[in-house]
Amino acid sequence: MILTGELGRHPVHFFTSAGSTNDLALILSNTGAPDSTLIVADSQNAGRGRLAGRAWHSPPGTGLYFSLILRPHLAPQDFPKLTLAAGLALCKALERHTPCQPGLKWPNDLFLHGRKCGGILTETQAVAGAGQTAVVIGIGLNVNTPVETFAGELRAKATSLLAETGAAHERGPLLSAILAELDLVVARLEQGDLPSILAEWRQRDIHAGLQVAWVNNQGRVVTGISLGPDEEGFLHIRDAQGQVHSVLSGDISLAQKKT
Repeated sequence: MILTGELGRHPVHFFTSAGSTNDLALILSNTGAPDSTLIVADSQNAGRGRLAGRAWHSPPGTGLYFSLILRPHLAPQDFPKLTLAAGLALCKALERHTPCQPGLKWPNDLFLHGRKCGGILTETQAVAGAGQTAVVIGIGLNVNTPVETFAGELRAKATSLLAETGAAHERGPLLSAILAELDLVVARLEQGDLPSILAEWRQRDIHAGLQVAWVNNQGRVVTGISLGPDEEGFLHIRDAQGQVHSVLSGDISLAQKKT
């Protein structure tokens, strides 16, 4: 079932079930969907994360799964910064409309009390025949997801607003709040306000100053102190020898303590 309408200034396509809202958004962006079009699904059967092979648990009736099509006034090399900006927007919406105080894990994860509660997947696609690039920001948020529905090892790593607060949350108002924050932070980014966006992001950085581990392109595990992201979106890690590594992609985790 597909429904269309509007949410504020956002044209909306709502699907009761979808493979991936990002995939639908990329298709729509290439077939004339206007800027700020929103694709929402009540459930996904092929939701995915940033890294290959990572799926996003998307059961019906419990979470928010949506993608926003943007054609921002930014240079293409600045598009990755939208992921950091979206993370900040997601945090601020939850801070203002729930009792939660979420944290951010570089580059795209939202955490509550050490467990992942939400994620962001930003993708780009050149519009056929137009030379214009659309950016899709996809967000998955565990809202009223019971922890017992998380399978296997995911149960120890994932959480939801329901699990953390003990109360159910209305998804519609929460979606509106997140969109409002997204609109604000994207406008700030377009106006060159990245330094203050980055400063706010760093205040919520769950790995700031901690010992983390990262697998580099040669397959070597690099451990060191997380220095946080720079204005290009790169994460910096200072190893025990004092060398600073710039990380553009890959998974970052807290380093295991030696026993």
